[in-house]
Amino acid sequence: MQGQLLYEYAVIRLVPRVEREEFLNLGIVFFCKQTGFLQCLYIVNEERIAAFCSEVDMAHLRSNLESFCKIAAGNADAGPIAKLDTPSRFRWLTAVRSTIIQTSKTHPGFCTNEEEKLKELFEKLVLY
Repeated sequence: MQGQLLYEYAVIRLVPRVEREEFLNLGIVFFCKQTGFLQCLYIVNEERIAAFCSEVDMAHLRSNLESFCKIAAGNADAGPIAKLDTPSRFRWLTAVRSTIIQTSKTHPGFCTNEEEKLKELFEKLVLY
């Protein structure tokens, strides 16, 4: 498969009541080891989230998602995890956790353009 890039992605989910295991897809974290591409996209649709769980603190949720994306980008102000190499940051972001922001299992695929594939997955799995 010449010209094909192996990628991995996970869906970023809001899980307001961890014990119920109900979730709402908020974004995608996308990684390509070949090119060192690691990026996330998310959306906070307040109306949809409030209908799902009215107890969510939107400002806190936005802050946590922004931190998530800063870590993916390796921003210096995002703490020690952001200083790790790109594959390690992706693995940390997609590690199993029991908080209100979780990720799905990672899924692999092939693409020719990481940004286009990230947008396609975001539209298909988050915006639908």
